[in-house]
Amino acid sequence: MNRAEVADFLRRGRARLNPSDVGLTPGARRRTPGLRREEVAQLAGMSVDYYTRLEQSRGPRPSRQMLTALARALRLTDDERDHLFHLTGEEPPRRGNEPAHVNPGLLLVLDRLHDTPSLVVSDCGEVLAQNAMSRALSGDVFARPPRDRNMLRRFFLDPASRDLFPPEDVPAHARTHVANLRAVAAARPDDPEPAALVAELRSSSEEFAGLWAEHEVSVRRQSTKRYRHPLVGLLELDCEILFNQDNHHHLIIHTARPGTESYERLQLLRVVGLQDLSPQETAP
Repeated sequence: MNRAEVADFLRRGRARLNPSDVGLTPGARRRTPGLRREEVAQLAGMSVDYYTRLEQSRGPRPSRQMLTALARALRLTDDERDHLFHLTGEEPPRRGNEPAHVNPGLLLVLDRLHDTPSLVVSDCGEVLAQNAMSRALSGDVFARPPRDRNMLRRFFLDPASRDLFPPEDVPAHARTHVANLRAVAAARPDDPEPAALVAELRSSSEEFAGLWAEHEVSVRRQSTKRYRHPLVGLLELDCEILFNQDNHHHLIIHTARPGTESYERLQLLRVVGLQDLSPQETAP
């Protein structure tokens, strides 16, 4: 690992970004251009100390997962991401075979959605990026261990994750999750990721296994969902989904219809929710 080159590349990548480029508020006046180290650490889901040591050429060799998180936080292109992998002595992921790397263009769209909860997920339910309003609505997914960042795994294996929804809505969400995963698994028969997730959930969740046996199939599309928020109450939100077919990524955008009570509560969430980003539950 070339620690000096890694440190220089990270510093330069941080310096070229402004807070508004990544969906953050500028805050107090800055003495130097670019993001602060703590902001990059927050975006990458790592400790400030760990990131600081990387920039000071004294950090340990990052894992592949950490490199992917850094590439996402610094909005690196595919070529820049590959360069970062090379500097650490890692073989870059094959193009089109790394679902955790989000296209910078898609992240740019996400960063511009300041007033509506939005997130990027893989077609297997892995949360890859979320904006501040998404964290306010359903919790900071990157504050959780990596295995807990998959929405399907949490929905079927962690009962507390369902508290985000009214109880009467939960069965429909369960069916939608299973039917969508069956469509994904059938479309990608040679990909081990959906197959492994299906095998895990069938063996660990009787509910999932039962729904899987019913062989329902549907692709995730536009819908209306209800969320229970501890600060602003019940929100009825329209869920729009934009597809990036090349990377199997979905940009999920939640909006409320103007003039409705949910619209007023979503505006309130912008004021009070962003002040309290303690981890809750994450759902599409």
